Amino acid sequence: MTDKNPFEAMMAMGQDWAKSLNPGMESFAGKGFEDLFPTMSKEMMEQFFGKGLNPDGLDAKTKLLLTLNALTVTGALAEAQIKLTVRHLIAAGATKQEIAETIAQAAMFGGVPAMTKAMQIATDVMEKDAGQ
Repeated sequence: MTDKNPFEAMMAMGQDWAKSLNPGMESFAGKGFEDLFPTMSKEMMEQFFGKGLNPDGLDAKTKLLLTLNALTVTGALAEAQIKLTVRHLIAAGATKQEIAETIAQAAMFGGVPAMTKAMQIATDVMEKDAGQ
């Protein structure tokens, strides 16, 4: 019997499995992973996530704002997903004010640290987007 707790044992087993499948993944950190995904066009998002599938439902921008709210509550665990969502919100026509209000509203559920982290992530994405 090992003296590792079950979570550490499971983590080690998963790491060993991943290394056996792809040795190059041993050093993969995941930072910048979100940059590998292209930003969809506003029209594509609307077709697949918005009124294209449900004409009487929410539009893509509103659904993305709801997604951002939920990701903010999860805190730093969702950094890559927050970056992707903010990028897509900008493409969907969301304003900086709408993005900031969505994140700020999540503080009630996720706390101020989660809101602060998400606000910094979103600000970085918006500044990067403005510089391009």
